[in-house]
Amino acid sequence: MMKAGTIKEIWRYPVKGMAGEQLEQCAIAASGVEGDRVWALRDIARQEIQSCKFRPELLTCMARSRCERSDHHVDIFFPDGTSLGSDDAGIHRLLSDLVGHGSTLEPLQPIANWDFFRRYKPDEHSWLAELKDTFTREPGEPFPDFSQLPQQAKDFVTVPGSFFLVSPFHIVTTATLKHLKNLLPRADWDVRRFRPNIVIDTVDSDEGLVEQGWIGKKLTIADSLIECTDTAPRCGAVTRRQNGLCVDNSMLRTIVRSADQNLGIYGNIRLQGTLNVGDSVYVS
Repeated sequence: MMKAGTIKEIWRYPVKGMAGEQLEQCAIAASGVEGDRVWALRDIARQEIQSCKFRPELLTCMARSRCERSDHHVDIFFPDGTSLGSDDAGIHRLLSDLVGHGSTLEPLQPIANWDFFRRYKPDEHSWLAELKDTFTREPGEPFPDFSQLPQQAKDFVTVPGSFFLVSPFHIVTTATLKHLKNLLPRADWDVRRFRPNIVIDTVDSDEGLVEQGWIGKKLTIADSLIECTDTAPRCGAVTRRQNGLCVDNSMLRTIVRSADQNLGIYGNIRLQGTLNVGDSVYVS
């Protein structure tokens, strides 16, 4: 094994699409960070789970877990300063007003409830056109290869039994952020735009898009083992106004042009354990 760096930041996002909370320590298992993406907005008319791809207004809210309780209820902080709990009857109305569509805040359902996770598909074409639109590519810029989408991704908004699009764990390195910042110094490369679960502070000699070289390898952190599975192609969500962050369209152009559309990688948890800020990270 080779040391890749240390954990600089840990993040959890209790509500899908909303800003998250920074942690000093977290437990991880096959389902990802404990308490991560345990709530999501569901469109009433479409009967479909929504993300910040389709409801970018969600990014202006921040969700915080009530860690002292086992029911996974959360408190949501709105951009106007209002805060409300997931167990408050008024939360559905406030969120519907925020996104401009009738919606309900829903807890994660078991995998057996397949219909809860289904994609709204009025026909075989419009859903894909909607998805492509969320990537906000300019003329001549490439899209991810949607022809390679597995059938599950076509039929379901998220992996059934979870609120994750692809994988329950997302990793970004400081080397990648520094590399892109050097390419476009004026852009706001705040890590919160990219919604990682962990930020790894890489060793000084590492430069460039370091984590892209970890695909197919494993990360050992304390007693945990994480399999690096795939790249993370970026959509227009990174450019949006977010909780504490302004609109910045320039960085997506750089990611598409200079990073093959990707920033960060996905991972699967193979051995559960506990992560702490400052833990050493080893790659093998």
